[in-house]
Amino acid sequence: MRSLGVRRVAGAVVAATVCLGFALLLPGVSAASPGADGSGHGSPSPGPSPSPGPSPGPSPSPGPGPGPSTGEYVALGDSYTAGPRIPEQNGQPPGCQRSDHNYPSLVQAELRSPSFRDVSCTGAKTTEMRWSQLTRDGVNPAQLDALSQNTTLVTIGVGGNDIDFVEIVTTCSIKSQRDPNGAPCRDFYTQGGHDQLAERITRTAPKVGEVLGEIRRRAPNARVLLVGYPTILPDSGPGCYPVVPFTPGDVEYLRQTTAALNAMLVDQARRAGVEFVDTYASSVGHDICQDTGVRWVEHLVPTSPAAPMHPNALGMRNSANQVLAALHVTVLAGR
Repeated sequence: MRSLGVRRVAGAVVAATVCLGFALLLPGVSAASPGADGSGHGSPSPGPSPSPGPSPGPSPSPGPGPGPSTGEYVALGDSYTAGPRIPEQNGQPPGCQRSDHNYPSLVQAELRSPSFRDVSCTGAKTTEMRWSQLTRDGVNPAQLDALSQNTTLVTIGVGGNDIDFVEIVTTCSIKSQRDPNGAPCRDFYTQGGHDQLAERITRTAPKVGEVLGEIRRRAPNARVLLVGYPTILPDSGPGCYPVVPFTPGDVEYLRQTTAALNAMLVDQARRAGVEFVDTYASSVGHDICQDTGVRWVEHLVPTSPAAPMHPNALGMRNSANQVLAALHVTVLAGR
């Protein structure tokens, strides 16, 4: 009984810590000013008239076509692109929490494109591709506004916030403490005979498709790479409860949800005629249950500079390597 009590107290401390940590990642209001429709969004830009430890690797086989060596590279995306809390944080607004060692910056260091714009922002949804985003420290303009006829490469990572990633992690970490031998998170999200998270992914699919279509319209000369999400929980097995407070039953459910999210992104990339960059397969074995220096995504109480449940510097290097491989560019060495 004493052992169970200690485990529950430890789990409760972790859950409280992650709630605080995630609160600092929330974007606040999702747009700069109220729109005429009362949606809370500012006016979108219409865009131009019609006319994506150990050194990460190995990398997948490169995709078709030569990699761009000149031109304009624009990076769009959410916190898995921006790299919150990974040193050094730079860029404007500070509330986007962009790192100069996120994967777009590492890719740019190899490409050396004459023009590079990283407009990714922590907390961004597909909505913030078209609308300005009010962060806790400044306003990030609509990300699609960074594109132009001169853009030759676009990487984008988006979709996780549309299914409320932060809410899912927070809810599951708290509910797991109440029923450590069951699957309380799965039971909560599937009550009533339907899977709420699967439905969120289904609703997000056309939003991602619309964003990809708009990228193609605004940057018709660009190669577009949609970057997927990496391995977060172990690819097999029960997880590591209570260090990471998701019960074995919930680990399987959340693993399936991550797979479904990536599968949706693969499908939307295919439909839009853009390339999908898989970061999941290359990150298996580097999940949140691994030791410091081995894991590429931090768990709820990070031991390397990164936000909870987000890639650290090693994870960003792996994502950069997958993008570079798709572009036929030599991958990064262990640095």
